[in-house]
Amino acid sequence: MSPNATTWTESWVERNAGEYDHSRMLGAVLSYLHARRLQWSISVFPILRVLVSPTRIRVPDVCAFTSEPTEQVPSTPPFICIEILSPEDRLSAMHQRVQDYLNFDVPYVWILDPATRKAYRSTPNALTEISELQTDNPEITVPLTALFE
Repeated sequence: MSPNATTWTESWVERNAGEYDHSRMLGAVLSYLHARRLQWSISVFPILRVLVSPTRIRVPDVCAFTSEPTEQVPSTPPFICIEILSPEDRLSAMHQRVQDYLNFDVPYVWILDPATRKAYRSTPNALTEISELQTDNPEITVPLTALFE
């Protein structure tokens, strides 16, 4: 059975969201990716519930797919999941959320920190500070200066 609003119950962990820096960064990321969605052949979504395992839903701040999702709560991995830190968030606290995306085979997991103006790429082996957001196939490049203006 496909999860939807009437058949799926979930336990929620309160998220730090809705503050100025977080909201501004979310808007910048969403606008940048959305404006280039046709060029990069991606579909971009803010705050979309994603079924990362049979028992867990995650809600990335922004996610992008290389093909349009066909489910209300997608059960196929996004191409990109982006998390934006709020002032109360810590990189260490992102670990389980990021691990869920990686275990779900999301190829690109990015963490943006508006307070420090830094970005990170998560892989199964490391969390690495990066100077721009990049992907392969499709080739996407997002300069941090475009987001942190």
